[in-house]
Amino acid sequence: MNEEIMQEYQKVKDKISEEEFLEKMNEMKKDYEDVSFMNDIDIARMIVGQHVTEKNTPLSQKKEHSMDKISKMEEGADKLKIIGRVMRISNPKKFTSRKGKDGKVANLVLADETEEVRIVFWTENIKLLKKIKEGDVIEIDGGDVKEGYRGRKEIHLKPRSTIEVLDEDTDNAFPDYKEEITPIGSIEEDQEVNIIARIVRVPRIRTFDKDGKDGKVASLEIKDETGQVSYTLWNRDTELIADLDLNEGDAIKVLGAQSKLRNGEISLTHPFVGRIIKGDYDVPDIEEKVFKIGDAHEEKDVTVMGLVTKVQDAITFERSDGSSGSVRSIEIADDTGSIRVTLWNDDTTLEINKGDIVKILGGNIEFDEYAASGYRINTTWNTRIMINPESDGNLLEVLQEYKKHLEPVKIGTISDMEDEGEEIDVVGRVVSINDPREFQREDGTVGLVRSADLADESGVVRISLWDEKAHTNIQIGEPVRIENARTKLGLYSVDLSVGKTSRIMDPNEEDMKDLPSFEELEEMIFTTKKIDELEEDDRNVRIIGRIIDIYDPNEFQRDDGSRGLVRSLELGDDTGAMRASLWDEKAEIPLNIGDAIRIENPRVTFRNDNLELSVGRNTQLGPAKDKDLDALPTFKELEDMIFQSRKIEELDEDDRNIKVSGDLTDAFGGRILSYRCPNCNNRLESIEEEYICDFCGETAEEPRYLLMLPARLADDTGEIRVTFFGKQAEQLLGMTTPEVADIIAKSADEGALEDKVEDLNGVHITVIGDAKFDEYNEELRLNPKKIIEVEL
Repeated sequence: MNEEIMQEYQKVKDKISEEEFLEKMNEMKKDYEDVSFMNDIDIARMIVGQHVTEKNTPLSQKKEHSMDKISKMEEGADKLKIIGRVMRISNPKKFTSRKGKDGKVANLVLADETEEVRIVFWTENIKLLKKIKEGDVIEIDGGDVKEGYRGRKEIHLKPRSTIEVLDEDTDNAFPDYKEEITPIGSIEEDQEVNIIARIVRVPRIRTFDKDGKDGKVASLEIKDETGQVSYTLWNRDTELIADLDLNEGDAIKVLGAQSKLRNGEISLTHPFVGRIIKGDYDVPDIEEKVFKIGDAHEEKDVTVMGLVTKVQDAITFERSDGSSGSVRSIEIADDTGSIRVTLWNDDTTLEINKGDIVKILGGNIEFDEYAASGYRINTTWNTRIMINPESDGNLLEVLQEYKKHLEPVKIGTISDMEDEGEEIDVVGRVVSINDPREFQREDGTVGLVRSADLADESGVVRISLWDEKAHTNIQIGEPVRIENARTKLGLYSVDLSVGKTSRIMDPNEEDMKDLPSFEELEEMIFTTKKIDELEEDDRNVRIIGRIIDIYDPNEFQRDDGSRGLVRSLELGDDTGAMRASLWDEKAEIPLNIGDAIRIENPRVTFRNDNLELSVGRNTQLGPAKDKDLDALPTFKELEDMIFQSRKIEELDEDDRNIKVSGDLTDAFGGRILSYRCPNCNNRLESIEEEYICDFCGETAEEPRYLLMLPARLADDTGEIRVTFFGKQAEQLLGMTTPEVADIIAKSADEGALEDKVEDLNGVHITVIGDAKFDEYNEELRLNPKKIIEVEL
């Protein structure tokens, strides 16, 4: 208990114990924790007042220290009694205390013949405002004088303060209160005015940033028989729109509005102590005129209603002062025409979609040489935009009928379109997507494009995503809605171009109603083919096969310096076998020899005189389904069908996956290690103990090693040249490539393992491989793919 509180307790120590006094203080603190002007001394004095029955005369009421006039009040005085005339009353405003509790505050301007002062009403006092109005003479009992805004003194009411309305026949000569109503058309700059008007427009409350602090602003458009003016509410005053339930058509009285000149026009601002009163005032009704789009000409402050026929994504930009802004365009149409509407900043975040009906109140029609109609509607910070208004007469019914013609087109109908550049909307599922690729435009700038296939139950269309749209995160199987895509006529098809003015969105509930699942679309789109039925550049095909061989992944470097991954496998069905290359993330899918897999939408390419499958991002790879297995041979059956045994003299250059057995001869170990570039995998040249790549020009500190073992294979019918690489050579030598490299490096002899290689002569092996004619040596070679048996 500090000294001041102890002094208060001394006044009642014979009536209450110190412990009881402190306990009452703690209880009362809880009751008044949201009353900002109450401190511990105030609470202690209230407790004393409950126990002291004799009347103490406050110092301020003693004649020699009287503060009976506003001009005599001094900061720190309390329990004052003051009389004056009410000159201004504010609307109560809400606030939240630092402890999170809600409260209210209001202000009143009181005047006597000496001065004016602001009276602050807190939550507990707000009810007192109901008994007073501007012009009343009142007596306030129980106020504290505090330092207020900019050092000005002000009176704060306490929870037990009272107010009494007095008769006019007092002895005091208070200033008169005159509530003169100023016609809007007569308002001049820098005036304080009272007006009675009808609300023409209630705009959206907008946010702004000033010196790092968030602010709010809203400007009501109000009108009387003499003119129209903007009435601006700032920050907490914007809450009056909801608190007073202000709507278009309401009649209001505004007391104490401040006028100013802005951009050559008079506007009004809600004052710190001012009041809006909603009531039944004698002011003309507002007759709303909805402007027809077909009659567009330059005019300000118009009301337009139309059906949204096009929506573009918002674009951000930087202002000259370094702040950022945003702009967005939509197009609307009524029964007379269409026009572009420009939305700014907060309005760009409005949830406006194609097919919505919007009503724009307070837009400006401006000339626009680039618009088809020659005009556009530019919104302002004072424009109100209503989305799907409940009722607006016959025009609303007409627009709702037009809405039926805005539905997305079926993908299957796109191929019949004959005009390039036609804007359409589509809904479908992504069935394939390629990686983005850069290109250079004629002006030297670099662009980005990404292609994908989109499908619905009626067909498939190729789409091209340009620049920022190429970064859109869309996944195979996902449904998407694309608006404002443009048709592009190809040689054999009509594609869609998705650029700057296009939108990629999630479909709505209506869009999804008839859209098949991805699994259903797969069955509709992909044609299952056997391996021997495939042709180069086949699209939308499905291959069911079994892995008959698979190789380790290999890393490589692309032209742009990024790392890639590729893995090869041999795929077989009952008609044959072929190689498939799995790229990047597909190369990391766990797969094993003998697995039955399903591949959908691979690229079918012709490479090294054979068809191959390229399995990339736009390809689906997964386990074969149960129904696929009925027509797929087992791994053993495939081996017997595909790996047919041949004698060497029977080999032909077109033979693939043939099984050959024989004895190794002429195994040569003079140089079995090839040094490869770790970047491009081309051969390295050793120059003065440095490895240099002739292809990419890089010097390799540590080369990549390729183990190779040349030999001949002989049976009882003949012999053929054969070279074993990598894993095959390691299998024959019984050594790993790093082990071989380490021995050669330590011995500094390329032929350090020559004796070990020559020991392989006479070893009987069985291999799977392809026969190929070697034009350089003019002989047939066997390219082994797999060693299936070694007999020492």
